[in-house]
Amino acid sequence: MGDFNRAIEFVLSDRIEGGYVNNPKDPGGETNFGISKRAYPKENIKALTKERAIRLYKRDYWDAIGGGALPSPLDLVLFDSAVNEGPGTARKHLAEALEAQGRSKVGDANPEWLAADIIFLRLTRYASLSTWATFGKGWVRRMVMLYDEVRAA
Repeated sequence: MGDFNRAIEFVLSDRIEGGYVNNPKDPGGETNFGISKRAYPKENIKALTKERAIRLYKRDYWDAIGGGALPSPLDLVLFDSAVNEGPGTARKHLAEALEAQGRSKVGDANPEWLAADIIFLRLTRYASLSTWATFGKGWVRRMVMLYDEVRAA
C-alpha cells in the first residue's frame, strides 16, 4: 500500500518544496521545505530542519489522509495535494474523483485514473485562485512532474 518514503522524496525534491522561501506574495507566508508559517505559527521556519519537516509531514499530512492505506500512485498524488492545498482539500478532491468514476470507495476504483483526475481537479482549482498569475507556472510544472510520476508507477 502507501509508500511514505517515495511520497516525501517527491515533495522534498529541489524542484518541488526545496528550502527556505519568503515570498511576500505567498499567502502561506515564510516557508521552509514547504512548511508554512501560516500553518505552523509556533515553528521557527527559517531554522526548520528537513528531519523536523518530515515528521510534520508524516503526522499532519500523510496520516491525515490515510496515506498508508492508499494504493500507488494515489498515495503520492493525494499526499502532494495535502501538502500544497491542505488535507481537507485533498480529501475533497478524492471524493470528487471517486464520484466522477461512479465509485464510493477507493478499493472499487482505478487508482491511476483517480490520481490523474485529482491532478486535473487541482489544476482547475489553481487556475481559479487570485495567486494564479504569480504561482501558476510553478503549479503547472509541479502537476506535470506529478503526472510523470503517476505514469511511471
